[in-house]
Amino acid sequence: MAKPIVAMVGRPNVGKSTLFNRLAGKRISIVEDTPGVTRDRVYAEAEWLNHNFTMIDTGGIEPERGDIILKQMRRQANIAIETANVIVFIVDGKEGLTAADNEVATMLRKSKKPVVLVVNKVDSLKEEDNAWEFYNLGMGEPVTISASQGLGLGDMLDRIVENFDPHASDEEEDEYIRIAMIGKPNVGKSSLINKLLGEDRVIVSNVPGTTRDAIDSYLETDEGKFILVDTAGIRRKSKVKEEIERYSVIRTYTAVERADVCILMVDAQEGITEQDEKIIGYAHELNKAIMVVVNKWDLIEKDDKTLDNYKKDMQSKLKFLKYAPYLFISALTGQRVHKVLQMARMCYDNYSKRISTGILNDVISRAVLMKEPPVVSLKRLKIYYASQVATKPPKFIFFVNDSNARHFSYERYLENQIRESFDFEGTGLQIEYRERKM
Repeated sequence: MAKPIVAMVGRPNVGKSTLFNRLAGKRISIVEDTPGVTRDRVYAEAEWLNHNFTMIDTGGIEPERGDIILKQMRRQANIAIETANVIVFIVDGKEGLTAADNEVATMLRKSKKPVVLVVNKVDSLKEEDNAWEFYNLGMGEPVTISASQGLGLGDMLDRIVENFDPHASDEEEDEYIRIAMIGKPNVGKSSLINKLLGEDRVIVSNVPGTTRDAIDSYLETDEGKFILVDTAGIRRKSKVKEEIERYSVIRTYTAVERADVCILMVDAQEGITEQDEKIIGYAHELNKAIMVVVNKWDLIEKDDKTLDNYKKDMQSKLKFLKYAPYLFISALTGQRVHKVLQMARMCYDNYSKRISTGILNDVISRAVLMKEPPVVSLKRLKIYYASQVATKPPKFIFFVNDSNARHFSYERYLENQIRESFDFEGTGLQIEYRERKM
């Protein structure tokens, strides 16, 4: 089930980024070689009172001229309204109420989404009275905080999580498999979706956005029920100048966050780009089901080795995605398009797969017999037992004598043993090691 999304909206310099970084700081771990880590800090995972949620910072673009502020804020508010379950509207307690604040409040009220009004820069008790004028926005009682000093954040987070819907599993969408099509602009994502919809002609409904939005199409086939999300393509960093591009980046990350299966679509003539690695790296960090579709394969001159060589080259660039299957298609001619949903279904089934504890432990015991763990810091890892505790993605917990006695190469060996024994092709796996004193 997708985590709730909390979007932050507010004028420049009200302290959105300070607040975002303070909430995210403890949660964001940077692993040097993982693609996706250097991404813009648009997103952060946060946790409060056993609620996990995703924060998006809709700001980050400073307008070049003052008259752009209102336009920029309207766009921020729009993206928050579209993507978020809860909106955090941040205002400046030192500067007071502005016309831009009023305008955004009007948009947010119309949205019918839950809004938490946060007055920032209230750094001491004597400044608490600065919050009174914000009652005029008609958004209920404001929460006063100081993001820079970390004051009032608990009350704010309480208010945010109160607004999460406990039944938000989207019952009617639960039976649908959500597929996010990701990739650069013009690789053929829309063409593929149109081909899939055109052949099956069973659109339950179409939820359009603007041309740069993620657009959902509902589709039923013999393979199952699907929601296809066509995300805006992500351009190279140097080209992400317009603020509108930042919003397409946010929409793509949101689509990945909410998807079951992520299809990375690559133009056969251009190959994998850094931006492709970045966004699919994010999907990999979230342990989503992932497949790679190489489009425009009809335009490549081929001999009997072309496909194998091309695939090997891509796999070496996407080393972290060893588990992802590849499909070579032409959305234009329809070549192998019928296999896209078959493969997506296979990835999804593996993403949802559950292994019984008995069989899992047999496999782990056999793996340890074949190759015992190395000695790390004078200790050898001992695995007492393992259990699968969740699906979507499959999550395993290994109960061990000392989690410091792990070695990354042995962890990889155990993961490979699980993958080979139970066929987890096309999905990320989460493996956690917990100490258990026996």
